[in-house]
Amino acid sequence: MSLDPEILSRVQFAFVVSFHILFPAFTIGLASWLAMCEGLYLWTRRDVYRRLYHFWVKIFAVSFGMGVVSGIVMSFQFGTNWSRFAEATAPVLGPLFTYEVLTAFFLEATFLGIMLFGWNKVGPKLHFIATVTVGLGTTLSAFWILSANSWMHTPAGFEIRDGVFYPVDWWKIVFNPSFPYRLVHMVLAAYLTTAFVILAVGAWYRLKGTAHESARVMLTMGVGFVSIVTPLQILAGDLHGLKTLEYQPAKIAAMEAHWETERGAALALFAWPDAEAETNHYEIALPNVASLILTHEWNGELTGLKEFPRDERPPVAPIFFSFRIMVGLGLLMLVAGVTGLWLAFRRRLYDSPRYHRFLVAMAPSGFVAVLAGWITTEIGRQPYTVYGLMRTSDSLSPVAAPSVAATLVTFVVVYGIVFGAGLYYILRIIRTGPERRPDATQSETPATPARPLAYPDESTSET
Repeated sequence: MSLDPEILSRVQFAFVVSFHILFPAFTIGLASWLAMCEGLYLWTRRDVYRRLYHFWVKIFAVSFGMGVVSGIVMSFQFGTNWSRFAEATAPVLGPLFTYEVLTAFFLEATFLGIMLFGWNKVGPKLHFIATVTVGLGTTLSAFWILSANSWMHTPAGFEIRDGVFYPVDWWKIVFNPSFPYRLVHMVLAAYLTTAFVILAVGAWYRLKGTAHESARVMLTMGVGFVSIVTPLQILAGDLHGLKTLEYQPAKIAAMEAHWETERGAALALFAWPDAEAETNHYEIALPNVASLILTHEWNGELTGLKEFPRDERPPVAPIFFSFRIMVGLGLLMLVAGVTGLWLAFRRRLYDSPRYHRFLVAMAPSGFVAVLAGWITTEIGRQPYTVYGLMRTSDSLSPVAAPSVAATLVTFVVVYGIVFGAGLYYILRIIRTGPERRPDATQSETPATPARPLAYPDESTSET
């Protein structure tokens, strides 16, 4: 079987971008969490917030470093594997990537050193400003990257001359039709990703009976945040879906594995899409629900995949399943938030081992949901790199398939070693816990000693 350079290049880019997106998805929320902890410490002088800051800032530093490294590798691929795409879109996308470096990366780099090493070297207000600025920089970075990516989905404000995209209206380019929805959806996803890691760590400490005060703070703040943000994320996802239906109806049809144009379309809870036969096998569906969700009308009309030529349809099965993984995890997040509020109301939030085990299991849920959403979005854009205007097959560099295969294998091996080591170090930090640092001042409130805590009736009901 001959190797296809297009498929290999797509797999390689998907592998690299999947690794990369995990770190910004974590550090965007983590930077804001650090700013919250430091702000609360300056306001209340409770030592627990200082200890939490110093604990999580180490994890932030490792994650941020891995995100930078993986981002550099990803950017090089535009020139090595996708040079025709880079050449055609450079007048539009080049400045957007440059703005990201100038306004976000430089901002982060300027204040990151103060944030990581300046706790005892600068005043508390300046250090807090540095932490807030780093958090602002991570969000600005998401702003420009998502603007560029959204333009590829809903291109606007340009003209094409000799096969090259030239800017005409920068306002329309930056704030292209899908960008506001995509930005809100992604930033909320990043916050939820971080929140569920924090909740899982706090729950794990409660199960171990250690880091008592820190665990309580993480659980309290995490449950409060998740219970508010998860419904907002569901609303943002609904609005994003409506905008996608307007500009990329083929993607929506593939997400729902919807083949025929009809009114009152059913929502397939499960199915096995068959692109060759243009049908679904083993389908379990709810009548009219797809129309209700996507058009907000009980008998709203949805366009089926058969309305589009076969060579303009995205692959159906990956989008169908990845979308359901994302939605399913979102519903589990909602359950986690509502359950946490109920337990807090009953004063059982800190004393519910089953709920804490559930939170520990939910630790990777944000990362998986982000990857599933990214797969849905990017595969759903196929067969185009610039939707409707530039096909993926016309975007490739003239490189041989064996070269792409060799670099793909190299990336898998090197990433496995480097990022495996980084993950191992982060887990070691978590196992150590938020301990008191020697630079604590005498005026601070003494930390509550970590001590084993049994759950109520745990000795008789559970091991």
